Amino acid sequence: MHLNELLKSAEISYLKKWTLIGLLIGIVAGIGSIIFYEGLKYGTYYFLGYGAGFFPPESGKGLSETLNWDKPSRLWAIPVIMTLGGLLSGMIVFTIAPEAEGHGTDAAIRAFHKEEGVIKKRIPLVKMVASILTISTGGSAGREGPIAQVAAGFGSIIGSILKLNAHDRRLAVTVGIGAGVGSIFKAPLGGALLSTEILYMNDFEKEALIPSVIASIVGFSIFSSFEGFDPVFYAEHYPWNIGQIPLFVILGVACAVIGRLYIFSFYKTRDFFKALRIPVHFKPAVGAAIVGVSAVILATLIPEHGGVAGIGGLAMGYGFIQLAMYNYLPIKIMLILLFTKIFMTSFTIGSGGSGGVFAPGLFIGAMVGGVIGAVFNMFFPAIVPIEAIPAFVVIGMMALFGGVARAPVAVIIMVSEMTNDFSLLFPAMVAIVGSLILTGDKSIYSEKVPTRLDSPAHMREYFMSLLKIPTVMEATRQEFISVPPDTMLSKAVVHIKYGLDSLPVVDNGRLIGAVTLKRIMDIPFEKWGETRVGDILSDPPIIYPECSLFDVIKNMDNTGIQTFFVVDKENPSRIIGIVTRQDILRVYSKRVE
Repeated sequence: MHLNELLKSAEISYLKKWTLIGLLIGIVAGIGSIIFYEGLKYGTYYFLGYGAGFFPPESGKGLSETLNWDKPSRLWAIPVIMTLGGLLSGMIVFTIAPEAEGHGTDAAIRAFHKEEGVIKKRIPLVKMVASILTISTGGSAGREGPIAQVAAGFGSIIGSILKLNAHDRRLAVTVGIGAGVGSIFKAPLGGALLSTEILYMNDFEKEALIPSVIASIVGFSIFSSFEGFDPVFYAEHYPWNIGQIPLFVILGVACAVIGRLYIFSFYKTRDFFKALRIPVHFKPAVGAAIVGVSAVILATLIPEHGGVAGIGGLAMGYGFIQLAMYNYLPIKIMLILLFTKIFMTSFTIGSGGSGGVFAPGLFIGAMVGGVIGAVFNMFFPAIVPIEAIPAFVVIGMMALFGGVARAPVAVIIMVSEMTNDFSLLFPAMVAIVGSLILTGDKSIYSEKVPTRLDSPAHMREYFMSLLKIPTVMEATRQEFISVPPDTMLSKAVVHIKYGLDSLPVVDNGRLIGAVTLKRIMDIPFEKWGETRVGDILSDPPIIYPECSLFDVIKNMDNTGIQTFFVVDKENPSRIIGIVTRQDILRVYSKRVE
């Protein structure tokens, strides 16, 4: 028996089925994450390292190891390398798979909501190569968006191989998102939660949770077995006290303000490049050149700390987040960096470059937290001692990106896993509430929809659920047109208006049949004036008043008939009214208002 036949067998339960699919997606996502991670590592080493003499600091290391980096020895080479990287990325993406441009997560979300979980097979490879070229040459972007689209693409491919229906293929896509992100960030629980939360502004895709947990754990295990189980960031146990709670609220407000600026800048820049009248293949190179030149100018004008004010905004920047967590970066540098990162990310990804917005969001949030924490330390040293500033850095990461992504639960858990420190959960929740409220309905992910009800993926199930309660009579038109059997077709056809595909034929008050538009159209036009309705009668499509609208919809789907006659159950020849699909939609619309 083939695997797809096995999955269809009645004996396989939902849990068993999705355990198997989750395992498959997790394996592929874990291997894909390793290939992508290694590509980024070696690409950065050769492009930025050998090309510009810039070896960015790494995260997850002790302070002395993190500080083991120098200002680029060939600063002038950065714009050149970035422009070439943007050019190659643009040529690959816009020649082979234009869907792979941008940050990737939105494309995966769109595939779930609007494309029945179908992602073209060439997209994962194109996205991976283009993202490696963009990020490893210095483009300000993260690896979450690419791996989300890559792993979602793997999920779609697996769904197609197993011949899953549209509903299950959609789930496979969102499971892929969780598995990819959970693997490469070593955050299996956060990745699984992200797959359920990332699709909606105010809802969860609960059906994806169990398979996402399975896939994310498998992917994480495979990835970490190769790359190591150490967390992404090295973090100590950061102290906090109850007196800091109001200050965390202020941090959340600051994160919301900067987060909205991040969203505004990103989409305004994207709109600018969309309107720019040059071939799309060259737009990522233009964006990369602007970012590269800006980095050189800033590093030259502000040479402190190795020119980090300029070059710190390049690539993913995790090493500089780690430095902020070590209290190494002064307020001035962190303040410049948060605006630099917004600018560089907007031009890197908004121009069509390939990379994610998650890492930049964490970077910006870390710098906001570092600035706020340092300011509080200056004015309230008794409440916020210097050793507590890193707590603001970590919570800033959670509050800013949790707000702009509208995925607070997933981001809090993910950052806790990435730092291997869950001690900040409570103050993080305080900060993220403020961030969410003030961020409002804005999100860095434009393809998110408010709730499951707003998603085409769930429209039919909600439609059907709502129609199980109301009866046919709520949608029945009791004022309708009927025709006697001796009516000529030329006269009958004028009564068949939009939304009707048949008319009741009534003789002496008794329903005797139906005349359908299809039967009329089968008769040559020149014979309409001499053919009577009674000559082409069809059996009347009847429904009883006690039936639900759900029953009517099922009958319409099964028969293809769009107009049903409501008749007395005790006397089926007595017609009460008619009901069409448009009448049912009218009732549905009223019930969801």
